[in-house]
Amino acid sequence: MLMPVESNDGEDSVDPTPGRPGPTRTAPEPEYGAPRALWRGLARIPVPPPFHPRTWRSPLRGTWLTSVFGAVLLVGLPIVILTGLLSYIAYGPQFGQAIPADVGGLHLPFFDWPTNPSWFYRLTQGLHVVGGMILTPIVLAKLWSVVPKLFAWPPVTSVAQLLERISLLALVGGVLFTFVTGLMNSQYDYSWGFGFYTAHYYGAWVFIAGFVAHVALKLPTMVRALRSGPHGTGALARWLHDTPAETEPEPMDSHGLAPLDPNRPTLSRRGLLGLVGGGSVLVGVLSIGQTWDALRPLALLSPRGQSYGDGPNDFQINRTLAGSGIDPAALGDGWRLRLTGGTSEVSLSRDDLARMPQHTAVLPIACVEGWSTTRTWSGVRLRDLAALAGVPEPDDAFVQSVETSGAFARATLQSNQVLDEDSLLALRVGDDDGGPMADLSGDHGFPARVIVPALPGVHNTKWVASIDFRRRQA
Repeated sequence: MLMPVESNDGEDSVDPTPGRPGPTRTAPEPEYGAPRALWRGLARIPVPPPFHPRTWRSPLRGTWLTSVFGAVLLVGLPIVILTGLLSYIAYGPQFGQAIPADVGGLHLPFFDWPTNPSWFYRLTQGLHVVGGMILTPIVLAKLWSVVPKLFAWPPVTSVAQLLERISLLALVGGVLFTFVTGLMNSQYDYSWGFGFYTAHYYGAWVFIAGFVAHVALKLPTMVRALRSGPHGTGALARWLHDTPAETEPEPMDSHGLAPLDPNRPTLSRRGLLGLVGGGSVLVGVLSIGQTWDALRPLALLSPRGQSYGDGPNDFQINRTLAGSGIDPAALGDGWRLRLTGGTSEVSLSRDDLARMPQHTAVLPIACVEGWSTTRTWSGVRLRDLAALAGVPEPDDAFVQSVETSGAFARATLQSNQVLDEDSLLALRVGDDDGGPMADLSGDHGFPARVIVPALPGVHNTKWVASIDFRRRQA
């Protein structure tokens, strides 16, 4: 067994492996902070794998490789973070209907979610979910590249490094928690015993804090590593063209990522980056069909299958009529829509709604889990219903479904969402290519559902029973 030996300058070095030629690699002496005696004492304690530096022997690991993955994530993760926070705002936290509702000092600025462009939520949530899936192989590769650092011994060498390790714990724990729970949510897998939305929101803030601290601490290191290239030559392209036989370990440095006793390479850095990049492309191709109808047959990662109904009603369903617990008889000829907020209540049958002026709009519908589709919708404008109720300029509207249980059996709409010219109480649906229209199916909200541009799908309430158009009290 090869063991570290003490060199003349006091630094640890390793004897070359028998039968494998190569120079002895030397680990830089750690810079111990106060109290030095404590950290030096910890360093002298014999440790087994995975804490022993000879445990991690991949010749590909090093500061440069980690910096490459870090640079990609530095671009991609802020997009996933920002779009996730926008999703929370889209749910209308000012009405207490975002989950979690009361977040104390972690609440985001309140503003009216826009209805234009109509595809805005489709874009932001698609980037959040599909972007997170695409980044997953890169996140895993980045974590693999820094594994030696996670098991470094001694774990800290100064108070400053202790703070860095705490930020790293928040970053690694936060990214694993948010990515794993987010991916499981997109697959409708709720194996955990806690509420997804609340845990995901708070977990995201832990991750954001760790991410910001890590970037502040490591950005200069990343920039230097990417600029210097292998062995400080600046020849970035060299490491991307080396064959496995030409691949050399990165030089030892104070960051502790390069191997002290590297194995022979079986894969080049170009091969590793290609493998990780190819994995991201594959995941993207298998996911994007959830948001791009033309690629739906490729959406093999979709938990909802490929077919959802007949004709124009063949699009994604989150909550079925059977799952809602609604008695189908309540949606028959006796169903009535109640409009309140004015001086008297207005009651309308579906036939009454069909006789009112109809408006047709091509609008997307998008869900928090990442799927979306575009359909042609036909029905009565919400602003016409508001005028009929005697509240032509409502401050908001409260929509209640025939379904009475569940967080999304009701929704509050902003004034701009009620008054947008394409906001509808939809009665019929068609493809987005101008084909024939059909009545909404039971699973899609018959006899009537709300459709509002850029509104999260669950707030496009199905099986609408009543709409209360409200004015704020002076």
